[in-house]
Amino acid sequence: MKELRGLGTALITPFKADKSVDYEALARLLDTQLTGAVDYIVVLGTTGEAATMTDKERKEVRTFIRQHVNGRLPLVLGVGGNNTAAVIADLKAMRTELILDFTAILSVCPYYNKPNQEGLYQHFCAVAEASPIPVILYNVPGRTGVNLLPETVMRIYNAHPDKICGIKEASGNIEQIKHLINLINAEGTKREAINLPLVISGDDGIACKVMEAGGAGLISVASNAFPEDFKAIVHKKDQVKQAKYDHMVRLLFKEGNPVGIKAVLAQKGIIENYLRLPLVPASKELQEEIKKEMAK
Repeated sequence: MKELRGLGTALITPFKADKSVDYEALARLLDTQLTGAVDYIVVLGTTGEAATMTDKERKEVRTFIRQHVNGRLPLVLGVGGNNTAAVIADLKAMRTELILDFTAILSVCPYYNKPNQEGLYQHFCAVAEASPIPVILYNVPGRTGVNLLPETVMRIYNAHPDKICGIKEASGNIEQIKHLINLINAEGTKREAINLPLVISGDDGIACKVMEAGGAGLISVASNAFPEDFKAIVHKKDQVKQAKYDHMVRLLFKEGNPVGIKAVLAQKGIIENYLRLPLVPASKELQEEIKKEMAK
């Protein structure tokens, strides 16, 4: 799926002091992404604090983004959760909207419940059956408590090859990611399949390693603030530039996500530095570290 190769931004959601959505700041942020640096935008994922928003707010935000982008970039919509029936109901309710305006959905592994591999398989098969558009699986064990193994990914894909278009892999385990890429390549050779799932890095810090192994790109948090530099990192596999961002990337996640990236965007004057509980803004110490790093 060529629309989802390259650099995607996991978009934050700006808030005002009263914690309502700041649409003026959201427009400013979107304009920084519509410069040609990024290839697509991920809307209302975990970086977008979607879990703390109401259904009405999520609908208003995705409608605003669709209208502001106006077809200039592909959009991916986060639709996930730890209640399979609720995820399916959300997909059915959004069916027309999804078909018209989004390239794919990004669906995270169920969190807290800690399903086994069979549970993950059945969950994602149900999501694939309910979704009217392609699905990107999202493996992020550090936040969900469960690891979607390569063999399970292939089971899901083989059950729904017309729906599973990729996986955002944020396990941080490069050997596991290489193993998954090898399994996908072997499947392609066996079946001469042309719609094989893309493996997309979910970690800013190892994007080049994933792409060297055969990955298709990066869904980035850092590109909210540094789209042009991360375009060079992804499109040119620029390991030197990526190394220059190593410390900044560590700072972005030091106190959780999107705490760090919102601090950066606030220092750049794009948004105000507000989050919704249980998240709170970066500590003064972290903000000072970020300021020093940006000055470099």
